[in-house]
Amino acid sequence: MNKIVHLIIFILLSSCSFDDKSGIWKNSSKTSKKEKSLFNDFKTLSSEKRNFDRVILPKKNFVFILDKKINNKNWKDIFSSKTNNLANFTIADQNKLIFKSKKLNREELSENILYYKNQIILSDISGSIITYSLEKKKIISKFNFYKKKYKKINKKLNFIIEDNIVYVSDNIGFLYAISLKENKIIWAKNFKKPFRSNLKIFNNKIITSNENSDLYFLNKLNGDIIRLIPTEETTVKNEFKNNLSLTNNAIFFINTFGSLYSIDLKSMKINWFINLNPNSNLNYGNLFIGTEVVNNGKIIAISSKRFTYIIDALTGSILFKKNFSLQIRPILINNYLFSITKSNMLLALDLVSGNIIYSFNLNKKIADFLKVKKKNVEIKSFVIANDHIFVFLKNSFFLKLNINGELMNIDKLPSKINSKLIFINNSIVYLNNKNKIIEVN
Repeated sequence: MNKIVHLIIFILLSSCSFDDKSGIWKNSSKTSKKEKSLFNDFKTLSSEKRNFDRVILPKKNFVFILDKKINNKNWKDIFSSKTNNLANFTIADQNKLIFKSKKLNREELSENILYYKNQIILSDISGSIITYSLEKKKIISKFNFYKKKYKKINKKLNFIIEDNIVYVSDNIGFLYAISLKENKIIWAKNFKKPFRSNLKIFNNKIITSNENSDLYFLNKLNGDIIRLIPTEETTVKNEFKNNLSLTNNAIFFINTFGSLYSIDLKSMKINWFINLNPNSNLNYGNLFIGTEVVNNGKIIAISSKRFTYIIDALTGSILFKKNFSLQIRPILINNYLFSITKSNMLLALDLVSGNIIYSFNLNKKIADFLKVKKKNVEIKSFVIANDHIFVFLKNSFFLKLNINGELMNIDKLPSKINSKLIFINNSIVYLNNKNKIIEVN
């Protein structure tokens, strides 16, 4: 980008988008009632060590060896893959709006969206599964499973797609399968207890968990229980949801008690389990809070309220325990871990030695880049694409950094983010704040 364009962007961002009224800095925006209630819930937290905030520069001439870039064709799992890990995606990186749909729905839409065979699949709080054709540029089906007596209950759906079938679990206790082609129910079961985890599929099994942290292995053809594994139940609940991550031969399951299980997928027997929550007194503040489980087949990465753990996937042995907590699930590429801590430190970790390759304060990087006073930004997500790091902020700005953590550019998406971002066919797809599908190349 030439100097003139840089100067224009700097003036615009400095005078309009990055001032105190814009809300890009966390401390400048008003705290919502929801956020205040969350803060009140955490008054019981015991005092902890100060967040990790040490800047570590990479060694001179250090070169990352990254996996091959992938042009993603489908997004069938809410976490992109069975492992919950993100790849090194390809994107056009032009930040141009190439498609905006009409308003999809009056009701609130879920933040999770899937992409399958040129179709966007999403849900709303009434429990409707909506299928939008990008080819036809319209909604081609809208299916609601629920009877009138459930109408007043806001639905929280978890879903996954395989072979034109959407498998859905909810916060009422239903689990059902919908045919996308025929737009009808294949089967439905009521398990009476709300489900509280993502869904995974292995061969003929659907794997999920309820709010009591019971782990279900279900027949995906009819929903019958193949095996039920009870784990530690907690009487109080927090915002953390039980989470599942899959390999070719094991499922990893973290529950709200803080116990991480490895279960063999064929025998459905427990391989090992460890507890990552040092607190035995289970009040609200002592429940497990952390990131989703991510694995690369050999190691597991997960962060708790205070620590980040690198764990041997085969034995359950803790290889490294790092004294920082992540706010976003990490990305594992080759022998490296990339993530962002709760204090907005972007870091890269060597998974072989356990050493931090680099760590940088993103707030300071933004301030230095724009030559303004440092404040706090609110981070939505991050991804590695085209061998670069993209950090998306909640106000729809995004940072582009090289893989060594150097900030190269700050830009803004053409429409506000109101969902998770998915990366498909060299494009970024998401929902905006007006319930419209946005595609950016």
